[in-house]
Amino acid sequence: MTKAARSAEQDRAAGGLHRRAVELGQGRYARASIALRLYRSTRRIRAYLRWSDQGDTHERYVGEVDATTRAANLEQAWNSAREQGFVTDEQVPAGSWASSPASRAVMSANKGRDTKPEKLLRSALHRHGLRYRVGARPVPDLRRTADVVFTKARVAVFVDGCYWHGCPEHHRPAKKGAEFWQNKIAGNRARDAETNVALSSAGWLVIRVWEHEDPEQAATEVAKAVRSRQATGPVDQSSL
Repeated sequence: MTKAARSAEQDRAAGGLHRRAVELGQGRYARASIALRLYRSTRRIRAYLRWSDQGDTHERYVGEVDATTRAANLEQAWNSAREQGFVTDEQVPAGSWASSPASRAVMSANKGRDTKPEKLLRSALHRHGLRYRVGARPVPDLRRTADVVFTKARVAVFVDGCYWHGCPEHHRPAKKGAEFWQNKIAGNRARDAETNVALSSAGWLVIRVWEHEDPEQAATEVAKAVRSRQATGPVDQSSL
């Protein structure tokens, strides 16, 4: 089971990501998980709550569980941990943009790098025989990081999430905090446009791929652009 699958399993059993919180004090929380251990000598299953704090792993005995499936045992253990006060709901800090602990947990869990669409595109590019840098600045002095960078060809590829970058096909405006999210997405799109202009002015070709696009087709287009620029050389905009 992958790390993401294990985390999703824990979320389902606990009733949500935000319900897996161990309070550390001073408004700090740690994300906990339940470990199940079968003791063969007694055939009993014991549940332990585990979390990390500043690099140190902590564990607390929750109790025995006796359900017939792993999912039910995890749920039983989480309920027991909550009843004993071992875990709580993560609270939204004052002034937070999130409308609830659940939405804050979901938004916080969004990855800025190595998302599934990025990995699929990179795998497809690799199959095309291309080599590249990941998560790098095309122009060192410009604070813009591209998802895939072809340094010699000066091609920068961005894989844009449909929600965060306002995909015209799939973006659905949030109902709660609509004005905030509208401004947030508009700001992201404006930054994307500025990035395109800045990199193009520095002689880079910018390719943007929506997360919903077929990775094989996208990789084919990227490969064509990269090989074309490798053959002819990128245009130096400063000389124009």
